[in-house]
Amino acid sequence: MHNKVVYRLARGLRHAGLVVLRFNFRGVGRSQGEHANLTGEIEDARAALAWLRRRYPNLPFALAGFSFGARVVTRLGCETKDARFLLAAGFPTSQGPADYLERCPVTKIFLQSTHDEFGPRPELEALYARFAEPKRLVWIEAADHFFAGALEKLEEEVRRSAGFSPRNMPS
Repeated sequence: MHNKVVYRLARGLRHAGLVVLRFNFRGVGRSQGEHANLTGEIEDARAALAWLRRRYPNLPFALAGFSFGARVVTRLGCETKDARFLLAAGFPTSQGPADYLERCPVTKIFLQSTHDEFGPRPELEALYARFAEPKRLVWIEAADHFFAGALEKLEEEVRRSAGFSPRNMPS
């Protein structure tokens, strides 16, 4: 939550007019519990989403995450299937299978650094080719996984991407 990329994701979404909730997964920062190898973190995200849906029941929602959080939100979003879109920044390619994205009908937007050491371009492009439509992959020229030197570009792309739908996604 206290991370430059997560902050820029949230600010870009807020500037696009979305309500944003940032939270730490179990065992991160001052949160309680221990890392739970994706399953527990998906439940954390599900609980946060349920709280947000109760607070704003009539608003459409989207899910966004960075790195491990990108894995969490894509899994949760593909299970719930009613998110407006899923935004995955810095999607790590080595954290287990991503075959669930091959069947996921939700709009998927991937924002990736051109020099992401945890989601290298050849690996992500090979996975992305198998992901179900609608989908979009944006490469952002940056020095590393944390979008060093390109945080403003990342935020701008988040803001721009928040308005996409399957009907108006550019190629």
